[in-house]
Amino acid sequence: MREYRLLSADDPAMVGSSEARAAWHHVSPIRVPELEDTKRRFFQLTALEPDALLRTATPGHLTGSACVFDADIERIILLHHTKLRRWLQPGGHADGEANLARVALTEATEETGIDGLQIIDPAIDLDIHNVAPAETPEILHFDVRFAVIAPAGAEPQGNHESTDIRWVALDEVHSYDLDPATHRMIENGASIARQTLAEAELLH
Repeated sequence: MREYRLLSADDPAMVGSSEARAAWHHVSPIRVPELEDTKRRFFQLTALEPDALLRTATPGHLTGSACVFDADIERIILLHHTKLRRWLQPGGHADGEANLARVALTEATEETGIDGLQIIDPAIDLDIHNVAPAETPEILHFDVRFAVIAPAGAEPQGNHESTDIRWVALDEVHSYDLDPATHRMIENGASIARQTLAEAELLH
């Protein structure tokens, strides 16, 4: 197994960075065969596009999102996004921050209202998707996805970015209208989260 680290918000590894190329270190360790072409596109973006961290960059820019698991890795948090009107994981734009683990953890904390979240670095999954309305120039989110662990007993509160937020059992996610990339993220994330917590003797 690759080396994964469980990090808190105040860990020295969560220090900020403004160099787009620095985002690559979250991505390069990912070894999912179906993501190899996606990884190449991420590398090209981070290496060749100096504005990749800015939401104004077109046709694509970096984002960070969090697959938030409960302490037993039995449930995840899904929120119903106010603008997109879909069930999604927490996440948001890099807005100049190349430490995408920091971005994902910040977004997860703000969107769930849960304090004490911890994040597993490096990332667990990648996705590139168009968020532009139909018949308009595409805007691609190059999304770097991380597993995040909530403290035992945590309950999400949500904010204005969602109309609903809830814990969903892993064996019930199939009943939600999630795309294949989201299912892949959840499956990969659960496996990595269990292994990481077991090695840290935090999961029994």
